[in-house]
Amino acid sequence: MKHFIIGFLIVLLAACESNPPAPVIERTPQTSRPKPPLETKPSPIAKDWRPDSHFVKKGDTLFGIGLEYGIDYKEIAAANNIPAPYSIQIGQKIDLSSFKTKPATVLEPNKNEPSKDNGGVVITPIKTEPAVIADKTGDKIGDKPAADAKPTLPAVTPVLSEPKALREPYSLAGLNRAAPKPTGAKSAETKPIETQPATSKPVEPKPIETKPIETKPVETKPVLTTATDDESIVWAWPTQGKVVASFNDASNKGLDIAGKVGQAINAASSGKVIYSGSDLRGYGKLVIVKHNKTYLSVYAHNSKIVVKEGQLVSAGQKIAEMGNTDSNSVKLHFEIRRLGKSVDPARYLNQ
Repeated sequence: MKHFIIGFLIVLLAACESNPPAPVIERTPQTSRPKPPLETKPSPIAKDWRPDSHFVKKGDTLFGIGLEYGIDYKEIAAANNIPAPYSIQIGQKIDLSSFKTKPATVLEPNKNEPSKDNGGVVITPIKTEPAVIADKTGDKIGDKPAADAKPTLPAVTPVLSEPKALREPYSLAGLNRAAPKPTGAKSAETKPIETQPATSKPVEPKPIETKPIETKPVETKPVLTTATDDESIVWAWPTQGKVVASFNDASNKGLDIAGKVGQAINAASSGKVIYSGSDLRGYGKLVIVKHNKTYLSVYAHNSKIVVKEGQLVSAGQKIAEMGNTDSNSVKLHFEIRRLGKSVDPARYLNQ
C-alpha cells in the first residue's frame, strides 16, 4: 500500500509538470485622455505698403491717387473734406491712414479667467476660511492663543451613595417579617406588565435621489484676428483675344488683349464700380471695379462704357465695349491691383 501511494504521487507530479498553468496577464485599465483642441493659426498677411499720407505732386489727380493706392477716390475726398469736382493743389496733404489695413492682432486670454487643463475642464480655486469656534463667553477661540484655551472636561455621571442596603443574618423571624412600606405612599399590588411581541416590519430602504451633475461645455474662445483681405476671389478672363503685351512692372502694369471694336468687355469678378470716365491720362475711357478691401480690376481704352459709378456688377457681366481711346490700336488694357499695387493678371486668371 505504501508503494502504491508513492507511485500515485509521482504520477500526479508528472501531470502537473506537463500542463503548466497559463501565465496570468495583468491588464492595466486604459484611461481615455481627452484630445487637445485643434489650434487654428491665422494665415500670414502681407504688410500694407501704403503710406499714411500723400503729398500732391504736379500732374496728380484725386482719381489717379485713388488708383495708385487702390482706394475709391470718393472715399478719399470724404475723409479729407474735398468737395466735387475734387480739385487738389500741389503740396496738399492727403490723409490715407484710415484706409490702411491693420496687422493681425491676437487677443490674449484674460488673466482673471479660471484656468483650464488639457481636458477642457474649468478649475476654479475654492476659497477656504478657518472654522470659528466660540466659547461660553462668546469670544472666538480662534482669535485667542493656544495657551489660553482651556480643555473641555468630560461630563461626570453622578453615583448614588444613599441609602445603603444592610444584610442581616438569616433567621426565621426575619423571613416572616414583612418588608417595610415607604412613608407617604399607599401600598399597591404590582401587576406584571404584559408585553406584547412587537411586530417588526421590514424597513423598506428609500432610494436615494441622485441628481446628475450638470456639466456645461467649456466655451473655447477662438483666437481673434483682424480681417484684412480676401484671397479667395475667382477670376475670369474679361474678354476673348490674343495677348499682345504681357505684364511688365516697369513698362506695362497689366495685360493687353487685342480684339475688335465693340467687342464685349466683362467684369473679371463681382464687385462695385468705383470709377467710370476718362479723367486719367493714358487710359482713355476707363472702368475700375473694386472687389473687396484688397483687390480691384482696371479696364482701359474702351469705346463705350455701359455701367455707372456705384453700380454692383457680377462676374461675367458686360461693363464696356472694346475700343482704341487714348491708344494706337484696338485692345483692352486689363490690370489687377492688390492694395493699389499692380500684379501680374496671368497669375490669377484661369489659363
